[in-house]
Amino acid sequence: MTTLTETESLAGLRDALGLLKDREQVAERLLASSARHSFDPDQELDWDAPFEEGKWFWPPELVSLYDTPLWRRMGEEQRILLSQHEAVALASLGIWFEIILMQLLARHIYDKAATSAHVRYALTEIEDECRHSKMFARLISHGDTPWYPVGKVHHALGRVFKTISTTPGSFTATLLAEEILDWMQRLTFPDERVQTLVRGVTRIHVIEEARHVRYAREELRRQMLTAPKWSQEFTRVSSGEFARVFSVAFVNPEVYTNVGLDRREAVAQVKASAHRREVMQTGAKRLTDFLDDIGVLRGVGRRLWKSSGLLA
Repeated sequence: MTTLTETESLAGLRDALGLLKDREQVAERLLASSARHSFDPDQELDWDAPFEEGKWFWPPELVSLYDTPLWRRMGEEQRILLSQHEAVALASLGIWFEIILMQLLARHIYDKAATSAHVRYALTEIEDECRHSKMFARLISHGDTPWYPVGKVHHALGRVFKTISTTPGSFTATLLAEEILDWMQRLTFPDERVQTLVRGVTRIHVIEEARHVRYAREELRRQMLTAPKWSQEFTRVSSGEFARVFSVAFVNPEVYTNVGLDRREAVAQVKASAHRREVMQTGAKRLTDFLDDIGVLRGVGRRLWKSSGLLA
């Protein structure tokens, strides 16, 4: 009896985006890109330079309260302070998620051939995420803002998710966290209104995360064609629920208290903000279009995504 290799058994499989790409070829290209374009943030960035007076820490249009009645009552100094706390809260959220991602990646490759390019790239991505988490932690420590851990409920849900997640569910959640932040960071690093250090951090993250997104997208396409039906359906539902958690956790409400605002009023105005809704849906659109194409946004899962506010 002739045994087919994985590549041979998947040859000719296609989804709405076309033929599946060879897993090993994708990984080899990503490994080559990593060798050319990887960074050591400790060496690349000037951590000794103080923050610049009057500069934002996040583009004002991306700050959660932008264009709300409360925003219009705030002075410029308080607005900038809010941008600093929100940037730090996002860095804190990034650390939480990247620690989850590293565990999911390690689990994904546990029973795969360690000599494969696919596994070697997963290990390379784990290296990248370690550096990113340390970079975010150093950015948080650079100013006088606190660390903003996710709430206890979301922390516990993260523990549950990384325990029960299917492989396609893991890659869907990876893309959810990475692509919205990536869209925002692509607006941040060229913005001269923003602090030089923050721009440097976002630039490194954007360049290296582009590879992570490619890896996750290609693997998710494969999984949504080859995983058991129950796993595909579970992925649809769990990714929709994770979208709901992520959309709530995206901005820690403690930031409003810490810059002298009424927390309840601020949260209510963010929820009612058409601008904020447009920002989040625009940031998620490239991802939701992709997930729709490959069959993730169906049934209950689609309704959960809509209730998260990330899908129009």
